Amino acid sequence: MSGRTVRMWRRVVFSSGHRYWMEGHSEEENRLIFGRWASRFNHGHNYVLELAVSGRPHPTNGMVVNIKTVDAIVRERIVSWVDGRSLNDEVPAFRNRSTSLENVALWIVDEVGQALPEGTELDGLHLYEKEDLWVELMLDSKNREGRKLAVGRRYEFAASHRLHCDRLSEAENRGLYGKCNHPAGHGHNYVLEVTVEGELDPLTGMSVDLDELDRVVERLVLERYDHRNLDVDVPELQGKVTTSENVAIAIWELLAPEVPGRLRRVRLFETARNAFELEDWS
Repeated sequence: MSGRTVRMWRRVVFSSGHRYWMEGHSEEENRLIFGRWASRFNHGHNYVLELAVSGRPHPTNGMVVNIKTVDAIVRERIVSWVDGRSLNDEVPAFRNRSTSLENVALWIVDEVGQALPEGTELDGLHLYEKEDLWVELMLDSKNREGRKLAVGRRYEFAASHRLHCDRLSEAENRGLYGKCNHPAGHGHNYVLEVTVEGELDPLTGMSVDLDELDRVVERLVLERYDHRNLDVDVPELQGKVTTSENVAIAIWELLAPEVPGRLRRVRLFETARNAFELEDWS
């Protein structure tokens, strides 16, 4: 075996229906437990699952694990149970358990992790319910309680700015920032991803109050930044070069004290080709 550990990611897609409604509880109890998400009827998602499997490449075949092996495990233990099915009604693990995104992710980890070949480990996963909502689960093979479960949410805002540093000459600014130094400025459709870790509620299976997270991001970021000139209209950016690095830092400092849970990552896409990220998993 090689001395270096390599992580392999594998993507799988499946479609499932589910509902936030627990049998054995009254309608009033379900409304109290799940709030606006409560419904007697199913809705569906095209889930996207990304699995991370790590190990040392085999000295003969050069693989951490044969992708066909991973696919067979996932097909047998996950996809055959959930694809085109109702999670609440047809998957035994969820008969008396909320079908939250977090619970589905935890179930997948338990099912897949125990079936992987010797010498490989499941490091974690990303499970997307929609493009703007997903969970990340990172595992510690030495400590089951060391699992880190976080919820990711995506937002958008449009803003203009000009990259210009008053301490540099006009020629230096043009040389450093190029067309981004144009005197009239320019704009972006920014995409903001916010990842928050919270405590898993044993009844709802949810770890983050999404409504509260949305309210916090709307109030502190979107209302302040959307359709604004970052150089002129945003107090915390005054006197700073409005690079995406500085914008991401400002957003982190606004959100960290206010989000419901622990802020773990802020990722800001200026364009589809470049993103800037801050994270803290301590």
